[in-house]
Amino acid sequence: MITESAGARSASESALLPTYPEPKIGFVAGDGAWLVDDDGRRYLDFAAGIAVVSLGHRHPAPLAAAHAQLDRLWHTSNLYATEPAAALARALSDRFGGAQAFFCNSGAEANEALLKYARKATGKPGVVALEGSFHGRTLGALGVTGQPAKRAAFDPLSTAHFAAPNDVASLHAACADDVGLVLLEPILGEGGVIPLSQEFLAAAASLAEELGALLAFDEVQTGVGRTGTFFAWERLGVRPQLITLAKALANGLPIGCLLVADDAPRGLALGDHGSTFGGNPVSCAAAVAVCETIDDELLAHVRAMGIRLADGLAGLPGVIEVRGTGLLLGAVLDGPAQRVVDAALDAGLVCLVAGPNVLRLAPPLVVGAHEIDRALEILEEVMT
Repeated sequence: MITESAGARSASESALLPTYPEPKIGFVAGDGAWLVDDDGRRYLDFAAGIAVVSLGHRHPAPLAAAHAQLDRLWHTSNLYATEPAAALARALSDRFGGAQAFFCNSGAEANEALLKYARKATGKPGVVALEGSFHGRTLGALGVTGQPAKRAAFDPLSTAHFAAPNDVASLHAACADDVGLVLLEPILGEGGVIPLSQEFLAAAASLAEELGALLAFDEVQTGVGRTGTFFAWERLGVRPQLITLAKALANGLPIGCLLVADDAPRGLALGDHGSTFGGNPVSCAAAVAVCETIDDELLAHVRAMGIRLADGLAGLPGVIEVRGTGLLLGAVLDGPAQRVVDAALDAGLVCLVAGPNVLRLAPPLVVGAHEIDRALEILEEVMT
């Protein structure tokens, strides 16, 4: 049985709304790819806060940047300029090849900004999204999330048209005259770690152009180095007009971002959108440090460690298929994934599910070969 940590868990259980499963563990510290619970036990972290702590816990670069900014200025609002927000916008524009940024606090907020931008720019309310996709839990983002179980309690939502991943015929069938946005995750994360093919993405780009719609990639989970390039689209040959980022951007501090390509149609104008905490100097300072740290050497490391982990997963008992790229991987199992996740946690490994039978692994990008080998050892032990 999984042991329950007393401190962090008991302090929160009665005061929080029950929107999450009852926690089995309470964590109090972290270092690199490791977490420590409030009983002092160490756990190898192959969830990274759901692909958030990209450089590992307490990485010195964003840690130092955030501390330095805390000593100078915490908040001013977007009525005034701050250097961290300006620096981050420049860094992301350079990485993208020319873009403007809107900063907010989460992936869902970034996707809300994206939806408003596309509607204003095209004048069309319709959205083509994918079955199994996940774009957030706010009403607009939920309305384009292709998971009926998450949507049902809040219907009616937006008039989204859903297509099957990697099915070009289904993509064309989902189109209608009202479509102003084609919204895709390069790899469906919550939906089973399903990479989209280059053929499918090229078809989506052509279709968006025919419809006069904008092509957008939700890179909340795949962006900022997770797949071995800074943006996942860089290895796929299709450049979107809009892109959303969040999770890994500030290595755990709250931040979200909508990037709009310089050559995209103009959308939002003065007063159309806002975010009180968007562009927070502390989060932006940490994010600048993250962008500087994710260099060619680290991206090559991500690709190498991804291959090592994928090859190891493929040899484990009960694994039918391994999907994904870089350090966003899903192992399709011959049984329920949650049982493996629970047993792995009991054995000292933190990992995730992505659907009923998909084990999802998203360790920090700095994970070492010995840590990957140890994670594989634990998984083999609990799956045998």
